[in-house]
Amino acid sequence: MPRCRTMEEVRDEVDRLDRAIVALLAERQQRIVDAGHIKPARTQVRDEARIDDVVAKIRAEATRHGADPDLMEAIYRDMMERFIAHELTVWDGRGGRSAG
Repeated sequence: MPRCRTMEEVRDEVDRLDRAIVALLAERQQRIVDAGHIKPARTQVRDEARIDDVVAKIRAEATRHGADPDLMEAIYRDMMERFIAHELTVWDGRGGRSAG
């Protein structure tokens, strides 16, 4: 991909990327909502093994794309904490009922 040569190009590209990122995050949010309806126990919302798995995959993808794996991990850890909090609200909104 060619480098931007002006700040206007940089801003236009960042705006384009932000639109794409928001669309993907909205899709990810829906999967989190789905999980909040599927998991049978509130204690299963936070899954440390899954968090570790996601972080390992993100670090590998970051490296593959020439991005800073530490930065990507920090962003993802923050995002996952926020999605976990959202999933807990979804789960709590079920009234503690089992999935099904």
